[in-house]
Amino acid sequence: MATKPGMVPPPPGEESQTVILPPGWQSYLSPQGRRYYVNTTTNETTWERPSSSPGISASPGPHRSSLPPTGTVRNSFDDVSYLSPQNLGSSSPGKKQSKENTITINCVTFPHPDTMPEQQLLKPTEWSYCDYFWADKKDPQGNGTVAGFELLLQKQLKGKQMQKEMSEFIRERIKIEEEYAKNLAKLSQNSLAAQEEGSLGEAWAQVKKSLADEAEVHLKFSAKLHSEVEKPLMNFRENFKKDMKKCDHHIADLRKQLASRYASVEKARKALTERQRDLEMKTQQLEIKLSNKTEEDIKKARRKSTQAGDDLMRCVDLYNQAQSKWFEEMVTTTLELERLEVERVEMIRQHLCQYTQLRHETDMFNQSTVEPVDQLLRKVDPAKDRELWVREHKTGNIRPVDMEI
Repeated sequence: MATKPGMVPPPPGEESQTVILPPGWQSYLSPQGRRYYVNTTTNETTWERPSSSPGISASPGPHRSSLPPTGTVRNSFDDVSYLSPQNLGSSSPGKKQSKENTITINCVTFPHPDTMPEQQLLKPTEWSYCDYFWADKKDPQGNGTVAGFELLLQKQLKGKQMQKEMSEFIRERIKIEEEYAKNLAKLSQNSLAAQEEGSLGEAWAQVKKSLADEAEVHLKFSAKLHSEVEKPLMNFRENFKKDMKKCDHHIADLRKQLASRYASVEKARKALTERQRDLEMKTQQLEIKLSNKTEEDIKKARRKSTQAGDDLMRCVDLYNQAQSKWFEEMVTTTLELERLEVERVEMIRQHLCQYTQLRHETDMFNQSTVEPVDQLLRKVDPAKDRELWVREHKTGNIRPVDMEI
């Protein structure tokens, strides 16, 4: 059988001499001494011996790297592709995915939409941050994309700003209360209608006194608003912005590392393509001109091609490690942001409840200051007032009569 371009007969003593392989398959040794198999019909390459079962065609097998198996790599010198990290909660946890089953967007690898297996949410009973912010979003300003994690950070910082503005709102409420109390106290000292006498005069004096009492109530209310509502809102998570920057930098660094690993993969993939092209060119030259020098060139080209394949697999493993690390940190950090958001909302709710409670208490205190006024108003008796005044100021009860002629 004629030798296909790019292939050379196996050296004496090779496995293909003693072990029956499927039609079209031959075995070779890599420069590192590892055996691999080449299909001379399809140019497919595999590290595992092809099945010799009739009717079953061999497919490229997995290359086992010395690096931690965060991802699985398939080696074919004509089409080297890799598998994305297993999707947590996937319906087929052990299923391998080739490059055709994945898509890389902004250096992050996702299942291809057309072949995507069903994914179970990490927290299926909740709308959790950790399940919905893996992809990037187009920047509304048109400046590229914004990472999903960045959107979560923006929400957290907006929540912190809202909390600060609520504190400022309460401070303005305090100012109003203080000014109101000041004006009430001032009005209570006004001398208008101070000459009113009798039971109505007593009721009027109590009206003015109630203003002073009410002023005191509002001062106490404003003081409690400051200590129990405004100050806690302002001081809650003082170092929040600093902590968020730490999270941002950490995740951003992991994302940069992922991008760097992806660039290395693409570079290694390009290098492998070039080595394959060089090997094919030299094997074609061998068919035209047989010489020891050409055979030696082919051996060197094959070693370089194999080394390029190993380099690509190593780069893919490093990329998968980086993506796994980013994945883990994303889950951990988004769950923490979720916890902080719940904590913030609960804290604000608690202090707004305190505000309403203080307001109810203030109303009750105001009612207590007005109650004496109500009691005295119920006792106002114009007839009695007239009697008291007459008794005090009478000058005689003899009435004048007409003069007689």
